Amino acid sequence: MIITDQKIKSKQLDTLLNLKNQLKLRNYSPKTCSAYININMRFLEWLGKSPKVVNNNDIKRYLEDLRHRGASASTLSVNLNALKFYYQKVLKRKFFVDIKHPKKPQTLPVVLNLGEVSILLNAVTNQKHRLALSLMYGSGLRVAEVVKLKVKDLDFERKTIHIKSGKGNKDRITILSPKLVRVLKVFLINKQAEDYVIAGRHERALSTRSLQKVFAQALKNCQVKKSATCHSLRHSFATHLLENGTDIRYIQKLLGHKKLETTQIYTQVTNKALENLISPLDLI
Repeated sequence: MIITDQKIKSKQLDTLLNLKNQLKLRNYSPKTCSAYININMRFLEWLGKSPKVVNNNDIKRYLEDLRHRGASASTLSVNLNALKFYYQKVLKRKFFVDIKHPKKPQTLPVVLNLGEVSILLNAVTNQKHRLALSLMYGSGLRVAEVVKLKVKDLDFERKTIHIKSGKGNKDRITILSPKLVRVLKVFLINKQAEDYVIAGRHERALSTRSLQKVFAQALKNCQVKKSATCHSLRHSFATHLLENGTDIRYIQKLLGHKKLETTQIYTQVTNKALENLISPLDLI
């Protein structure tokens, strides 16, 4: 839910209007703006103080309270980022030096094999929905990137997609499958440059939730027994490229990862390293 100016005023937190303005000026996504404002509102309500007198210990106590209430490492990090943005970047306070981000558990991505991807895509009968999932797998797109994709972002001649304002507000170029080029040329024949490739009702952007539901239903229909999500298609894209010999630094660019370490997680789920290993059980 996007927080409006009126809602902020109604809670007598007019100071947070400055936070909202700063987030907009820095081109943060509506989702991030909403999250950061909500987090700061909840913190001040919990604390019962004015932002002007908030100190280091207040932040620590709040994060500790969230931890006791079962908040995950990821949730704690988002809360810390939101509070840090407001007090450090907007209010120019300097008390975050000894507050460290909680460590996230090291979980490996869920990857579908080639056969599972094929079965899953074929389980989707709606052409638009199948095309959306195919773009996620074939080009390594995030679900939020697929629904924002416009016709003008596709380059059929060069077989590339220009992802604009992806995660972290960074642009990047990724590959476009020749197989999808043929399908897209027909699918988009009556669309204009500014139209969404995967549109919802009245040619508006399809919601990410709708696409997630499509994936979940397809997964159920094709009886793949993995705990996969839409993002598993992006994981599978990266893993299969790596298994086919693509340089990991190039995969990093295609995915839009800032750090190579983020991309290196896929080296732990590739099959190539395991193919020639023999289990001790088979030696008995």
